Amino acid sequence: MRQEMSLPEVLLWNHLRRAPDGVKFRRQHSFDEKITVDFYCAKARLCIEIDGIVHDMGDRPERDDVRVAFLREMGLEVVRIPATKVLKSPEDVAEMLVRYCKR
Repeated sequence: MRQEMSLPEVLLWNHLRRAPDGVKFRRQHSFDEKITVDFYCAKARLCIEIDGIVHDMGDRPERDDVRVAFLREMGLEVVRIPATKVLKSPEDVAEMLVRYCKR
């Protein structure tokens, strides 16, 4: 588990941390010693990953696929959001996530 959040994660967390519209999120939520997601909404069973450019390099896409498969086997849903989208408008991303969790 990383100790520090990336800039896109910080920007998004600033909008999610106060349980917007009653939807609670956790940050850096662990499912086991190897799997930690950037954000998690327990009520919606939704894992949120913010993907920077590193997620497109080397064996990272395959590793991400394995993580997503593990989480889905646990009955969780996974949403992957490009970091560039968060940087452009963290408010819009936060609003989208809240709507998604409330569906």
